[in-house]
Amino acid sequence: MRKVLFLLSQLSDSDLEWMITYGDKRHLPEGTTLIEEGGSIDSLFILLDGVLEISASQLGDKPFRLGCGEVVGEVSLLDSRPPTATVTAKVDSIVLAISHHELARRLNEDAGFAGRFYHSLAVFLAHRLRNTYQGLGYGKDQPMDEETQYEDELSPELLGSVHLAGSRFDRALRRLLSQ
Repeated sequence: MRKVLFLLSQLSDSDLEWMITYGDKRHLPEGTTLIEEGGSIDSLFILLDGVLEISASQLGDKPFRLGCGEVVGEVSLLDSRPPTATVTAKVDSIVLAISHHELARRLNEDAGFAGRFYHSLAVFLAHRLRNTYQGLGYGKDQPMDEETQYEDELSPELLGSVHLAGSRFDRALRRLLSQ
């Protein structure tokens, strides 16, 4: 599922407007390194168009690809250690870069935004952790039942707002890509 839906499901329309206003639309030619494993990172990136490839020394030969609506650089907002993966544009791509400095300023100035933003990060990091555990084989041999949540199954709390998040992202995409 596109990470941006987790983010936008919790944020307001005015929060999205702020991100568009203070974000920087960047064109990445094929092969451009956006984030370098072990390097420094100064922005949160939302992929608007194209394909990004994630590779990491701990992944070995198993890079994976991200499409439109994915978010990278979010962990660096919470953890000051260097990135653990390299992110490269697999094809010509466009991202919205939101400076960590600008984001930190907004988070400090607007408690409502901070609460919504950090809640959205917690929701999608929890989703990622759950999928990681399932990928490691935990819970794989259990029969399907109504009490169990399965990989890529949305929580009831998120399900109610995902349509709104998708609409917000589509509007933002049209606006940003037409600029």
